[in-house]
Parts: sequence; C-alpha cells; structure tokens
Amino acid sequence: MGALTENHRCPRGPFSRMTEGLSTVGLGAIIGAALCYMLEERPPGALVIAAAALGGVLASAVRQAVRP
Repeated sequence: MGALTENHRCPRGPFSRMTEGLSTVGLGAIIGAALCYMLEERPPGALVIAAAALGGVLASAVRQAVRP
C-alpha cells in the first residue's frame, strides 16, 4: 500500500456519512415546509408534506453536486 501522500484523507465511517446526509435532507425539509407557510397562510397538510419532500430532495441534490 505504500506511504501516505500529502493529500491523503482517511475515509469517514458510515455513521458520520449517514448523519451528514440525514441532517442535510432534514434541514431541506424544514426550509421547504417553512417556505410553504410563508407563502400560504393556512396550507393544506398535503401541500406542506409535498413542499417538505421537495425541499429535502433539492437539498440532497445540491449537496451531491457540491461535494467532490
């Protein structure tokens, strides 16, 4: 396997990757639901759930696009 190079980074464990992914999706869902409440005074529950799901998916997509 040889000596470690100057740019070596040890792989992170599965727990830290899962925590980072879930926190990103959760934050996106919260922002999506909050935007729904900001635009609509009393939104139906299905709209809030859809906005939260869309926010989570968009946050996950942006995270994957930004990370190498």
